[in-house]
Amino acid sequence: MLRRRPDIAAAEQRLHASTARIGVATADLFPRFTLGGLIGSQAIDSSALFERGSETRLVALGIDWSFLDIGRVRARIAASDADAAGELARYQQTVLLALEDTENALVRDARARSEDEHLERAAVDSAHAAQLARVRFDAGAADLLEVLDAERTQLQSQDAFADGRTRSATGAVSLYVALAGGWPQSLPMRESVGQR
Repeated sequence: MLRRRPDIAAAEQRLHASTARIGVATADLFPRFTLGGLIGSQAIDSSALFERGSETRLVALGIDWSFLDIGRVRARIAASDADAAGELARYQQTVLLALEDTENALVRDARARSEDEHLERAAVDSAHAAQLARVRFDAGAADLLEVLDAERTQLQSQDAFADGRTRSATGAVSLYVALAGGWPQSLPMRESVGQR
């Protein structure tokens, strides 16, 4: 899945290009032949320019002799090898950074889910405690200050739960980005934050 990340795909393409340059440099060890041709017409008088006897043909064979400069060719091959080694190191670094990014996103997502569960439980419990405080107040067993304190605690718990949901959604987005925009089809998708 990480190979779909744009940073890894770009690093992989740069690595492919640098290894291809090794092959190009190695090809310089062999002579290059070029074959050229020319077909034309020549005449002393312009009226005879397109007559049968005015046709000319020229065929040329060219040889590139740079393959004989072995030292220079080997130096280009060594430079291409060094470039490829550098690109390989950059590719490995990119993959390691992507793995770190993904692992951090997975850890944050797992923590946010766990925290979400605890905050949801606290919000439910504080709502229940506020309801009990109201019942006790109506029965005369508690004063108004106890009810207000329980309702304040309920509001704080609900606020913390809403903040936790926001962090959980942000963590899910970070994980989605770290995994280059998706999960494999075999994994169940996480419930949306608003539908828990």
